[in-house]
Amino acid sequence: MTTYPEEDLLPISALQHLAFCERQCALIHLEHLWGENRLTAEGRLLHEKAHEGPDEARNDVRTERGVALRSSSLGLFGIADVIEYRQSMSGTWQPYPVEYKRGRPKANRCDELQLCAQALCLEEMNKVAIPTGALFYGQPRRRKEITFDEVLRTLTRDCARRLHTLFERGRTPPARFEKKCESCSLMHLCLPKVTGVGKDVQSYLRRMLAE
Repeated sequence: MTTYPEEDLLPISALQHLAFCERQCALIHLEHLWGENRLTAEGRLLHEKAHEGPDEARNDVRTERGVALRSSSLGLFGIADVIEYRQSMSGTWQPYPVEYKRGRPKANRCDELQLCAQALCLEEMNKVAIPTGALFYGQPRRRKEITFDEVLRTLTRDCARRLHTLFERGRTPPARFEKKCESCSLMHLCLPKVTGVGKDVQSYLRRMLAE
């Protein structure tokens, strides 16, 4: 099994970026570019609110916020929004990660990959199996429980390996315009309609002048 040294650990949040768009991930984490729009601002404020709340203990549930995570087997580190520790019948405390997201559940599994990575880190850190967690979406203001089955765990491990490969190569993939680009805060930096596959700046300028 691969074990990554501390200096090679990569952020868990990059998994969500990679699953959404490999070029977006490279622009943010390799080229250190960032752009903010209404969607990212709302997401940032939701995370800040989740982290700033007090730790709590109610009945059989302990809640901790802004919990540091790491995994040498996945080569990842990060911060969990909320970890609920639920007391079992045997008296042990079962970690239950909760990740906060703005908007609604997505058609793809990028949010689930990020949450599963948190669970895998917690399993490695606490030597305990974690079967489920939850995504809290700000738009419906409801939780969606996620089961960490073997399919999702395999997707998450594969995504972590792809992330390390992207960093090792150190190259940003070419742009490719898709519908999802319109909601990306990096669209003005990525320029997928101008620099996308099969396009070049000169052709774009000629079209603009012709119009």
